[in-house]
Amino acid sequence: MRRDAPLRPIPGRRATLLSAGALLAGCTLGIDTPEAGIAAPARFTMAQGDGTVPPPDPAWWRAFSAPQLDALMQAAMGRNLDIAAAIAQLRQADAQVRIAGAALLPTLDADGSAGRNRSGNPFNPGSAGTARNSFGAGLSASYEIDFWGRNRALRESARSSAAAAAYNVGVVTLTTQRTIATTFFAVLGAQEELVIQQGNLDLATRTLAILRDRLTAGTATGLDTAQQETVVAQQRAAIPPLRQTVEQNSFALATLTGVTPDQISIAALRLGAVRMPAIAAGLPSALLLRRPDVRFAEANLAAGAANVTAARAALFPTITLTGSGGLQSLALESLLRPGSVIYNLAAGITAPIFDGGLLRGQLDQSRARQEELLANYRRAILAALEDTESNLSAFQRGSELVRLRAVQEAAARRAYTIADSQLRAGTIDLLTVLSTQQSLFSARDALAQAQTQQLQAAATLFTALGGGWTATASAASAQRDTAP
Repeated sequence: MRRDAPLRPIPGRRATLLSAGALLAGCTLGIDTPEAGIAAPARFTMAQGDGTVPPPDPAWWRAFSAPQLDALMQAAMGRNLDIAAAIAQLRQADAQVRIAGAALLPTLDADGSAGRNRSGNPFNPGSAGTARNSFGAGLSASYEIDFWGRNRALRESARSSAAAAAYNVGVVTLTTQRTIATTFFAVLGAQEELVIQQGNLDLATRTLAILRDRLTAGTATGLDTAQQETVVAQQRAAIPPLRQTVEQNSFALATLTGVTPDQISIAALRLGAVRMPAIAAGLPSALLLRRPDVRFAEANLAAGAANVTAARAALFPTITLTGSGGLQSLALESLLRPGSVIYNLAAGITAPIFDGGLLRGQLDQSRARQEELLANYRRAILAALEDTESNLSAFQRGSELVRLRAVQEAAARRAYTIADSQLRAGTIDLLTVLSTQQSLFSARDALAQAQTQQLQAAATLFTALGGGWTATASAASAQRDTAP
């Protein structure tokens, strides 16, 4: 600068920082998250109506009007261990966000020291040495300039992973709710079949008594009686497996609700007393926003994209600023004097030159991982659509099957009533009676199984539609469980 040059104002600290920030922002590598490339259809194939319906209620199971199911769900939301583990994973992910964010801030450490030493006298070995005290206090700081955005990318990856953990809470919650509902209905179905089976056994036993009376009177043969005894034995042998089904599913409900098997008991409830709710599908695009498994895959993909950016930034140099300062003196009373001040400032740059392909390998690994997560995201979208379509089909066809099975059971019951009257009057052969009797037994069992499957299909469809789950609900649940 020439001596006669006009003086210019020195830029303020704020302007300098803004300029530096703009420079750093210009050098920061961006995070590029790929798109799924899958467009949701305009409507579900199995849907009815225009699809403009609200999402399911968060407490969707109340639509069945089964108080025992409500109690089981409430217990599971507070004590299920899978949900508790998922919430703990969310807490870990939140902590990892704070850990990753710490790299963007400077570190500051304080230290203090006090010592005393004595040295010998080399000129007079027999005399006492000189004793000295030393005192010190200082601060040290370091800061890595995130010039290429590596630390920012790692923080974004941690944030996306935390979002994925929140969505995973929703996945586990809906899975638990679905399992509880389907298991509960399996218990009710087995209990219903037990009642039916006992009724079948009573009918078969009553027919056997008629045949034995006719055998005594000489109007029936021993073969007729033996055939009916076989039927009675078959009906009696079908009871233990049904009791086992009730017991095993009840024990499973105990685990799902976080209690021991001796603490749970499911009272018998006729399947016809359970209300069958009406369920509408809504729009496929809204479904993809509601289902936590799709959002979980999307968040994982975002985390993978951020990891690719961090791996790319690791190929560039890193700049670190370090500084230390403090006080040092041989006497405690002079420690605070100006002459005791010491300091050190340094800036360093580290650039990778040869690492045996480590950083390039990590970048390739991150890119391959991103491709895997993109494939998982696309698969989650397709699986969500397929799952919903399949459950819509199961619910609709199940409803049709229940109606048809009810007609079948009513016809079989009428046929048996006629055959039983004719048997008592002695105007029908035993083979016809056995045929109508077996048809009634089969029709009763088939109706009970169809009713059970329809209820299970309804519960599964509720969860396939997102079950009223929201990320806000998961976050609130996590905060409730982590509160002191």
